[in-house]
Formats: sequence, C-alpha cells, structure tokens
Amino acid sequence: MDKPEHLFDRVHEWGALASFIGASGPGSALGLVYGRRRQGKTYLLQSLAEQLGGLYWTALSQSSAQNLQRLAAEYTAFSGQRAPARFDDWAQAFTALLALGEGRSSPIPVVVDEFPYLLDGDRAIPSTLQALLAPRGEAVRSWRTSLILCGSALSTMQGLLASSAPLRGRASLELVVHPFGYRDAARFWGVSSRPATAFRLHALVGGTPAYRAMAGGSTPGEGPAFDRWVQDALLDPASAMFREGQALLADEIRPTDRSVYTAVLAAIAGGRTRRGEIAAAVGRAEGALAHPLNALVSARLVEPAADALRQKRTTFQLAEPMLRFHQLVIEPHEPQLARRRAGAVWAALAETVSSRIYGPHFEHLARVWCLEHAGDATLGGPAVRVGSTTVACRTHRSSHDVDVVVLRTAGQGTDRRHIAAVGEAKWRTEPCDVTHLDRLDHLCELLGAVDGTRRLLFSRAGFTRGLRAASRRRGDVELIDLDRLYHGS
Repeated sequence: MDKPEHLFDRVHEWGALASFIGASGPGSALGLVYGRRRQGKTYLLQSLAEQLGGLYWTALSQSSAQNLQRLAAEYTAFSGQRAPARFDDWAQAFTALLALGEGRSSPIPVVVDEFPYLLDGDRAIPSTLQALLAPRGEAVRSWRTSLILCGSALSTMQGLLASSAPLRGRASLELVVHPFGYRDAARFWGVSSRPATAFRLHALVGGTPAYRAMAGGSTPGEGPAFDRWVQDALLDPASAMFREGQALLADEIRPTDRSVYTAVLAAIAGGRTRRGEIAAAVGRAEGALAHPLNALVSARLVEPAADALRQKRTTFQLAEPMLRFHQLVIEPHEPQLARRRAGAVWAALAETVSSRIYGPHFEHLARVWCLEHAGDATLGGPAVRVGSTTVACRTHRSSHDVDVVVLRTAGQGTDRRHIAAVGEAKWRTEPCDVTHLDRLDHLCELLGAVDGTRRLLFSRAGFTRGLRAASRRRGDVELIDLDRLYHGS
C-alpha cells in the first residue's frame, strides 16, 4: 500500500496503518489513532479511506440522535442501498459498519473520527464495541473490516485501552500522531537549507503541520524579515495563531477554572521547572499541584524529564513550543498587541525570547540530536538515554548545569550504563572558544567521566580557530553548529 505523494512525511504512521489493514486473518480488527489537534490525523485517515475505498465519517459535538442520523445518511450513500438506513442506537450503527466487511476478500477500512464526541452522548459505546468484537463473535470470525477510532482528546482516547476499560485487549493498533520532528518540520516549511531560520521557527511554533496554513502559508525570511513575519503571523490579533496557546489548553483541559493550569504553564515557561519552584511561583503547596500537573502531563502539554543520573529528580518542560510562546510573549502583552504594538513588544522582548525560548530550545534539540541523529562514531556507541543533570562543584562552591549527558550500556549482557558523552549547548552571539572546552573537561571530571567520554559542544555562532585546532588534536571532541544539527550526524 504505497503512501500517497500528497501526504508529506508520515512514513511511520502510514506503514503502521498499512500493517494494520493488511494483517492476516479472516475477521475484523480495531485500531485507535489519536494525537493533539492540527497534527494531520484527519488528512492521513481520509487519504487511507480514499485509497482503499473505505468509509470515513466524522462525529460532531451533537446529541447521539443527531450523530446517529448523520451516520445513517453517510452509510446509506456509501453502501449504495436504495432504502435509507436508520440506526436507533449505537449497537445497530456499529454492527452495520462492521458488516461492511462481510464477504470481502480483503479488509475495508472504516474510520470514525472525533470519536470522543460520541462518548459525550453515550458512555456505553465502548462496552457495545466490546460485545461486537468478542473473540467468538461473527465480526471477528468472518467480517473483514478494519475499524479505526480517531480522536484528539488524548486522555479520553488513552482511557479506552486502560487496564479496566471494556476495549482493553480488543485493539491491535494504537497509533499516536505526533508533531513533525525538527528536521521534518524544516523540510515541511521549506527552510531546511536555512538552519538558523529553521531553528527559530521551530522554537516558536514547533512541528504542528497545520500551523503553516494558519500562519498564512508564507515562509519566514532571514533577519528583519523573520521579525516582520513573527509580528504579522503570530502577534497580530487578527491572525489564526494569536490565540492558539489558549486553544491548546482548552482542547485538553476542561475545568470550570483554568487559572491554576495557566499559572503552572506560565511558571514552567519562565524557567521554574521543578515541583517546588512551580509551587512557589503559583503560590500553592506542592501537594496541591499534583492534580493539575498530572492532568497537563496526561494531555501531553507538559513533559516530565528525569535527571540523566538521578531518576527521582524530575523536571517539567512544555511539550508544545506554541504554548511557551503564548505564555511568555502573547499572554502578558495582549493589551499592547491588541493596540497593534507588535513591533515594539517584539523588540522589547528580544532578551526574554533569547534566554527563555531560543536558549532552552537549543539545549533541547541538542539532546534530540544525540538520541535521534548522531552517529555511533560521534558518541562512541549507540545512545540508550539522553538527558541533563546538575553536578556539585567544590572548586567553585556552587553547582553546574550540564545540558547533555549521553548514556549507553556498559557492555554486552549487562544492564549497567555509563556516560558516553557530555555536552553543552551555547546559544550566544560569539563563537565558542577553548575556554568552553576547558569547562567541559571540568564537568567530566566532576561527573567521574574521564576515560573515553566524548565532549560535545553545540554552538549557534560556530567555533574559533583555536577550538577547532584543539578538537582536531584531541580526537575526543565533537563540534556541532546549526548546519550539523540539521544535516549532520
């Protein structure tokens, strides 16, 4: 099943769907596809249904009776029967959908999009499907239908296969559609040949496919042209992107009062990443933040990040760059932006954007690069885990943050891991020099990682001749600029 040319990337997702549809067996199968809104799930599944002649239908935020009526009309048109179909309940509806595969030699995909809307009207639907997809039932024994339930409410979709849920054990596919990775996002926006622009763009809006169209479909230029693009596409109250940060929270979190969730997001965006720091910024006890933090993590708006060397020292980071941009730039300056003061606001926030957005994002992409793109020769072997840590220093009577710690297995047949590489990511306007390598050596000593440990220096502005010469002499130093971050290994 070849991936359509009009479908950008999504090679893994299309392959997973192809394997699910083409799985051997005479009966029906159930699959779940979910992810945050605007990731291209609908486009992906519509392409699948079109290519294989399947049925695609999307639920609306309506009553069960209204959705049943709409589905019956869609079913009638698809099946070609003369008499209009009528579904009195969801047992009838899903029985008819599964029966579309009766007598077929190959599976037919049937996609029900926005499935959580159906649950709003009838919470018993998963139990209904459990009964219809019983191992000895006719649907599983002989009807060749690949039923795909899709949705954007992550906690709801994940809950369908929870340990005590009715559909636990019934699904053979659970596909999560993520935003594009930073390299794929650069290709999608057409800026892969301009790593500096690609990085800034990804730091602000991430890899959500729909954002290109929502930002007017234009590609940002370099220097002042990039700043103008930000002001027009992101900071203009009339733009579709202006309130996207609010929409992300509203899509996933539906309490009456979202203020505590917004406060938590603002604290993390501002650099307060530990539980105690977040609690102090919000003005609540740590225990009182357990529920909102867990809810934000379940919704994949916040990601927990364990210390590379100390598993219990967890920090939190925003999973969506657009959320960070909203909390740091749009939310606190909305009155000025509403008065068309985008240029002044953006200029005044240059330092904040550099230190709170670009800097942390550069460190994040450095870790992603080590895990997903760096070659074994670069790291001295395959990385099994990459993170950051903090190390105490008696010499300087303080602690040092270590941006990148790469771990790999100590040897064949062992679960022990040792430090393969230590790195720092410098988002600064001047090239890194030999003093940065000296600091990296010092960090390795503090970590007890001396013999065979690779030194990784990531720099936005490149490296001095002296540092490049030292790197060539030593052989244990890797220098990674923006071009290598986007195109090298």
